[in-house]
Amino acid sequence: MQFARTLPKELVHRAAIAEVFLTDAERRNEDEVLLAAQLPRLHPFHDDTLGPRTHHDPLMVLEACRQAIFVVAHRYLDVPLDHKFLLRTVELNVLDPAALAPGATPTEAVIDARIEHRLRSRTGMTGLQLRFTTTIGAREAMSARIDYSWMPPEDWTRLRAGQRRALGLTEPPVALRGSRAHPALVGRRDPANTVISPPRTTSDGGWRARLVAETTHPTLYDHWVDHVPGMLELEAFRQLALAAAVAPGTKRRPMVLPVGLVARFRRFAEMDLPLECLTAPVLPGADVECTLHQLGAPVAEARISLADRDTTDLAGVCAGTGAGHEAAGGDIPR
Repeated sequence: MQFARTLPKELVHRAAIAEVFLTDAERRNEDEVLLAAQLPRLHPFHDDTLGPRTHHDPLMVLEACRQAIFVVAHRYLDVPLDHKFLLRTVELNVLDPAALAPGATPTEAVIDARIEHRLRSRTGMTGLQLRFTTTIGAREAMSARIDYSWMPPEDWTRLRAGQRRALGLTEPPVALRGSRAHPALVGRRDPANTVISPPRTTSDGGWRARLVAETTHPTLYDHWVDHVPGMLELEAFRQLALAAAVAPGTKRRPMVLPVGLVARFRRFAEMDLPLECLTAPVLPGADVECTLHQLGAPVAEARISLADRDTTDLAGVCAGTGAGHEAAGGDIPR
C-alpha cells in the first residue's frame, strides 16, 4: 500500500488536506478492506499534551478509522458522496501501547476494516458495523468498532428540521459561548484545545462541566456542521474524565492516555442549547462513566479507561482492557 499521497479529502469528508490521515485503500473481499494511514509526528490538536509525547493519541487513530467508514461506503458500496452519515456506537481498545510510540518519521499504519453487520431497510443498505484492527510495523496497536448509518440529504434535512422544531429552535444555530477550563486541568497546553467549562464536583462525588463548542476549531470543526460533532463529544468525555481522574487526592498526573472507550450516541447535540457533561463517582483505577445531557435528556454516554503514559503502566492496564461491544442505541451525526 502506498503512503506517498492522501486519499481525496472529499472521500473522507474533510475540508483540510492536513486533516486527511488515509493514503490508500484496497478491497480484499466482500467483507474486508485494507486502508493505509499516515499519522503526523506532531498534530496541533491530538499531540497537544502536558506530558512528553511518548504515544500517538488513540483518538487520532480512531479518527483514521472514522475516515475509513466513508471510504468503505463511498468507494466500495456505491453510497453517493452527498449522503449524510450518523454515528451510532464507537469503541476503541489499545492492544500494544509501545506500537503507538512516534518515531523520527511519520508513523505508517495499516487498518484492516471488516464488515460485521449490514443494516438494511426496504430501500436497501443503510448502514454498517465495522471492526478495525490497526497494525503499525508488525504489531497490532489498536482495535476499534464503529456502527454507523447514512441517508440521502433530503431525509437529513427533514430529520434535522424536525428535531430543532421540537426543541423550539428555528434559526440557524450559533454556538453558545462560555468560559473554558484551564488547559492544564485537562492535560492540554493550548487553551484553544479545551472543550469543557471549569469542572465542578457533584453532590454524589461525580464531576460536571459544560461542553463548549468552538466552530472555528480547525480539527473538531474542520468544516461547518449544524450540530456538535460526535468526535467533539468524545473529546469532552475524555477531558472531563481526565480532570476527574487527576483531581486533588488522586495519584494520576494530567498526562494520562485513553486506552479503552465505549460510546453510544443517542441523538443530535444542538450547539445553541446548553450541553452538560457528567461523570459518575470516580473510583481509583476504575473506568470513568460519562454522560452528556441536553434539556434533561440523554444525548450520549461513554465509558473510558485511562492509564499513565508510562509504558509499563500502560501495558498492565491494556492487558486488562477489553471494552465489550454494546448494542447500538440511537443515531448521532459524525
